[in-house]
Amino acid sequence: MIRLFVGLALPEAHRQQLEVLQNGISGARWVAPRNLHVTLRFVGEVDEDVAEDIAAALDLVHADPFDVTLKELGTFGRPPHALWVGVEDTPHGALAHLHAAIDAVLVRSIGLKPEGRKYIPHVTMARMGWDTTTQSHLSKYVETHPIISLKKFKVNNLILFESALSHHGAEYNALEIFDF
Repeated sequence: MIRLFVGLALPEAHRQQLEVLQNGISGARWVAPRNLHVTLRFVGEVDEDVAEDIAAALDLVHADPFDVTLKELGTFGRPPHALWVGVEDTPHGALAHLHAAIDAVLVRSIGLKPEGRKYIPHVTMARMGWDTTTQSHLSKYVETHPIISLKKFKVNNLILFESALSHHGAEYNALEIFDF
């Protein structure tokens, strides 16, 4: 079995800028800068032959290159369990269209279930524990950090990633890159 997701890699300069922000929350489990990415579609665990079928299906996804901007901090959950940086997908919604195209081809070609949640493009910066100290530090962090706005970057491919879990956390490895 292999654990997969489809995503976008961040430019090195963006990963470095986000790494600078990765401090100041006691109890946070920060995502290693090399693992920072935008998820387009989580697949989950599949057999290796299905992974080959997924790669073949992703080769059918076509898009024109487009720009995105990393902007604003946010959290998921109540109480929050993740800190993220949002991805601005305006004015054309190209990222949302790419997400929908990937979901459609994986449902139609592979038989995966459609993604049930609303797509909120983001880069996960850290995961949190439930203790009150961590939650307090997270709230202060979001309140005191200015709105982030990094230089826009060009998206001209998508990547099929393997997520290898270990006692040190997940490590993401690019299995195949699909250029537009």
